Amino acid sequence: MQLVVALIVTFLIAVALTIAVRTFARRRGIVAKPRQDRWHQEPTALLGGVAICGAFAIGYLLFAPAVAGARLILLAGTLLFAVGVVDDLIQVKPYVKLVFQLVAAAGIVYFRLVLPWTTSTAINDLLTIFWLVGITNAINLLDNMDGLAGGIAFIACLSLMITFQLSGQSGEAVLAMLLAGAVLGFLVFNFHPASIFMGDGGALFLGFVLGGLSLVSDYGRSRNLAAVFLTPVLILLLPIFDTCLVTVTRKLSGRPASQGGRDHSSHRLVALGVSERQAVLTMYVVAAFSGGLAIVVRLIGTEVLFALIPAFAVAFVLVGVYLGKVRIEAEGAAPPHAVINAIANFSYKRRVFEILLDVVLVVLAYYGAYLLRFDPPFPPMQIRIFAQTVPLVIVAQMLFFLWGGVYSGIWSYVGMDDLIVIARSVVGGTAASACLIFPLYGYRGPSGAVFVLDALLLLVLIGGTRASFRLLRSVIVRTRVHHPDSKPVVIYGAGDAGAILVRELMNNPSYRYVPIGFIDDDKRKAGRLLHGCRIFPRAKLPDLIRAHGVNDILISSAKVPESVLDDLRGFGLRTRKMSIHIE
Repeated sequence: MQLVVALIVTFLIAVALTIAVRTFARRRGIVAKPRQDRWHQEPTALLGGVAICGAFAIGYLLFAPAVAGARLILLAGTLLFAVGVVDDLIQVKPYVKLVFQLVAAAGIVYFRLVLPWTTSTAINDLLTIFWLVGITNAINLLDNMDGLAGGIAFIACLSLMITFQLSGQSGEAVLAMLLAGAVLGFLVFNFHPASIFMGDGGALFLGFVLGGLSLVSDYGRSRNLAAVFLTPVLILLLPIFDTCLVTVTRKLSGRPASQGGRDHSSHRLVALGVSERQAVLTMYVVAAFSGGLAIVVRLIGTEVLFALIPAFAVAFVLVGVYLGKVRIEAEGAAPPHAVINAIANFSYKRRVFEILLDVVLVVLAYYGAYLLRFDPPFPPMQIRIFAQTVPLVIVAQMLFFLWGGVYSGIWSYVGMDDLIVIARSVVGGTAASACLIFPLYGYRGPSGAVFVLDALLLLVLIGGTRASFRLLRSVIVRTRVHHPDSKPVVIYGAGDAGAILVRELMNNPSYRYVPIGFIDDDKRKAGRLLHGCRIFPRAKLPDLIRAHGVNDILISSAKVPESVLDDLRGFGLRTRKMSIHIE
């Protein structure tokens, strides 16, 4: 009950403070003006961080949870809030803000609030300082679209609250809910279209306090050591991911990582065609999933984590690579040598990435086969067999991948032929592995079921990674916001040519056509779907015209009789033919 009351009270305080601060900022002209490297298009009030910091501080005084280090985190966060407000008003050099961040982080470490990630006190201190400064800047960088940083922070607070409750830390859970309420009250006015921004004052405070709250978790009550490392990272994984993506892509393009720009994860999603609101909601879903996984790692065994976490990490890496390929409006141009080097090394780096990824997948599939075959904890003999034979499995599989032609395909255009190549290589590599391993143990010890499961899992993992780009593109196409000038269109002919045509329309919005469905004279196809578009009989064409305002019909085949075209024109439609010429 106390958690609910803490959430409601700080929420109401934050709402009242946000309204007051917004009015004050507008009257005094304290607004963020549109800039080339910023997303908003209208002058928007700043100082929303005053509401977040003020609501959290008032909530802390009202509920005063007895948490060691809470007051220190609030004081250090308030210091950074003050630095951020000054930056919002008169602008502060980035290195000045960094110095204050280091001072605040060092103060936290001095009073022994640290991440217990190693057995070395000095290393833990350095890691904690790096953690606090990193998360602070990650939230600041994530504040690039209406409601994004606030929403992600709110989700992180809820995840922290649940982990605190699982550890029996009721006071720490109250702290998390106080911050959640403060953020939620501000988010009411910050979600798209935002009428106020949190500014650097709010972002620095929010990032530091989130990073600080992750230090007060009672890791000693965790069921496994992996949770000590993974819980705080997973809860704040999305800000970490976005920071890494921005840093890497800016370095590759020859720009300073500290330079602003519209090249964050959210901006790249919008560049792919989704709306701003959809981009933010997508980020919310990912953050919620990551936070949920952080809760799960505290409840399951270490053996399962060794399979679950690498699979999740691979998925995140693939998404990062896909988003990193998206063309965005970057501020300024990259130096010529950076562009030339990137082009020259692209193919080489891509193949190296594929090989390293496949090594991880081979180990993951082999381990997963043991996990499915033997219930944890594994028999000691099977642990020894796995450790001794995994190098042989890697060598056998990689040689068959190379020999089978797995590295000859292009991910963006993977098809059935590529999957057949992958399946053949996986089966060959698994058979070779079995032939090497069974004689070593006198055909006693290794389980034949492990190799069957290994082949199935590896086929899914390798095939899934290769098809991931097409899957992501397909999902984005389904949610893409069409250009205002796009016209509804019906396609005549639900055959091979029709499939090519509708896929081309979906992947290239420059055509300014929105496919409503297919018309086909084959009644057996009626009601079915082709690339997500429904197939209708010709008799339904008048209904489609009335319902969607269709004026054009695209003819997918050049063999359609002129009499049929005349019938289609009789409905008042303009016919346009798809043609492929080879000269």
